[in-house]
Amino acid sequence: MTSPPHRRPRVVVVGGGFAGFHALRHLQRHLPREAAELVLVTPNDYLLYSPLLPEVATGVVEARHIAVSLRRTLPRVRLVLGRVSDVDLTTRMVTVRRADLEHRLDWDHLVLVPGSVTRQFDIPGVPDHARGLKTLVEAVYLRDHLLEQLDLADAQPDTEAGRAAREEMLTVVAVGAGYTGTEFVAQAQRWLTRIEGRWDRTRARDVRWVLVDVAPAVLPELGPRLGEHALRVLHDRGVDVRLRTSVSEAEDTRVTLTDGTTIRTRTLVWGAGVVASPLVMALGLPTRKGRLVTDPDLSVPGVHGLWAAGDAAAVPDLAARGTADGRLPDTPPTAQHAQRQGVALGRNIAAALGHGTARPYRHTDLGLVADLGGFDAVARPLGVPLTGPVAKVVTRGYHLYALPAMSNRVRVALDWVFQSVLPPDETQLSVVREEDARLATAQATAIYGSTA
Repeated sequence: MTSPPHRRPRVVVVGGGFAGFHALRHLQRHLPREAAELVLVTPNDYLLYSPLLPEVATGVVEARHIAVSLRRTLPRVRLVLGRVSDVDLTTRMVTVRRADLEHRLDWDHLVLVPGSVTRQFDIPGVPDHARGLKTLVEAVYLRDHLLEQLDLADAQPDTEAGRAAREEMLTVVAVGAGYTGTEFVAQAQRWLTRIEGRWDRTRARDVRWVLVDVAPAVLPELGPRLGEHALRVLHDRGVDVRLRTSVSEAEDTRVTLTDGTTIRTRTLVWGAGVVASPLVMALGLPTRKGRLVTDPDLSVPGVHGLWAAGDAAAVPDLAARGTADGRLPDTPPTAQHAQRQGVALGRNIAAALGHGTARPYRHTDLGLVADLGGFDAVARPLGVPLTGPVAKVVTRGYHLYALPAMSNRVRVALDWVFQSVLPPDETQLSVVREEDARLATAQATAIYGSTA
């Protein structure tokens, strides 16, 4: 299908995350204006730098400072606010919904980069009582919720009922010992030690932290040495880490684990990995482990003009070693790969429009980082394992480098400076309703059905 002679070819990008943002930034820089119309469909007018969400949840970084304005950074792009609820590959149309409004867009090239949502399982009570940490809404809610629970606990009477309620309020269960769960628990525990003077009868050591994961190690992506170091840091801070364990049921005031333990708590943080956006499964195209199968050039086989990348795409990792049967693994769902796949998308789509040369995606992992709060961090830049203050410098340096706008870099850097020289922020804003922080609502998965 070719575009009508009266208009330029239209490139529609679905998703304003790392892959979509960097694809469009490459296209607006390298593609002549007359070569194509660039359209971005996204629910928000910003790119969320999600690796710093734990720092938003602990008040270290202001929420708006990790939200990069799409209108300012992508001036050539037409921004359509909404979510794609349907893709028609036959008529080459996408349906965009926002609140009660709905309209359709036709496309010549469609780039599917809707990202991922928090992985859930068929566990009773989790959709209603667990809270994720993948959006600004969830991060701000968790921060206010923690403060509220400690405020309430501090005011409980010294009676049997008061002590029982206090136990629930002072217990936090986090599921997932990967980046989200580990960084949140480590940074939140450290944050509370700095603001414990806020309360009369409650101290940071009174808060019980339980970190649960079915995996056999903490931060397995960083390797055994750094994972063991992170585990020691958590143990030294009094965190109860339970590996090879998960949640079997969640209720208002208790969580039951698969090891048979029942923990009284009013705070369940869910960070048990991610899965591709449910939009992918609605396409009827081949998937691998829930991600849309692509060729090495990021095109989707069998559909001309369809492309995919990021967390929602199964992209062959050409820089990795093949498995025993000769198959290449897929690139992991990390911001690092999504960003670089976005650049590759921009280059290859431009080539498809007659500008430049297409190349397969290949990227050697530059390493991973995890901030544990205070002067603690673990990092593996270019395969070199680092811990402590040196890792902290590398971690923060990487985040500043990866933030795609100078104004955001300056604001985040100043947040870190202010947190070092000024009293930590301990105000409770209460700007997010509890129902808006539910997983299905905050991540808008309800329009696609179940994400279990």
